[in-house]
Amino acid sequence: MHLRLGVNIDHVATIRNARGGDHPDPVRAAELAAAAGADGITAHLREDRRHIRDKDIERLMGEIKLPLNLEMAATEEMLTIALHYRPHAVCIVPERREEVTTEGGLDAAGQHNHLKPFISRLVDAGIRVSLFINADGHQLEAAHELGAPVVELHTGAYAHAGDAADSALLKAELDRLVRGAELGTSLGLEVHAGHGLTFGNVSPVAEIAGMRELNIGHFLIGEAIFDGLSATIRKMRTLMDKARGVA
Repeated sequence: MHLRLGVNIDHVATIRNARGGDHPDPVRAAELAAAAGADGITAHLREDRRHIRDKDIERLMGEIKLPLNLEMAATEEMLTIALHYRPHAVCIVPERREEVTTEGGLDAAGQHNHLKPFISRLVDAGIRVSLFINADGHQLEAAHELGAPVVELHTGAYAHAGDAADSALLKAELDRLVRGAELGTSLGLEVHAGHGLTFGNVSPVAEIAGMRELNIGHFLIGEAIFDGLSATIRKMRTLMDKARGVA
């Protein structure tokens, strides 16, 4: 089964926003990603607009042929924006203004009463809803009960374990992702994964049975400084395909 690659273009916008103006253009990055083999574009519209801005979403919807996966917090402001633009998918993520990047999975179980009507309105609008959660049985079961058809497993702990060169911890975190994917699939959920994935750690995650999509951004944009965005995406695409046994 083809493993989809979603390319997150947030940090192209981060560089642009550092000085203002229009350069570099995240929509141009999305175009390059499409040509290099990406299956979708991911963008996180944060409350403080530190990455993508509203105008970027409008342009991505109008100019890019790939499906857009809009990451956002479960707030009324973001719900209004999602219902206005109606992207292919919305991934609901936890968000704290002071965090540098998303620090963990959404508490789908603890926020059930808040998330249930939020998810229902998105689903009723024909938007595919994903919940960004830890690979935890309680959270996966909650996602299923909430009616979200997709979960994205947070791979940050796995990535950090590899950075620390702790082989036992790395194996434990990978096993947790494997079990999470198994449970999610058994519940009828489509399973995705992302956060902190690199050339060096993507293959074991790509090999997980039932995994349907990986969303990768920061690493790709960083490596693009040295090798170019198109070449970097093509290399990630090749590693993912090789892990799945695709020639």
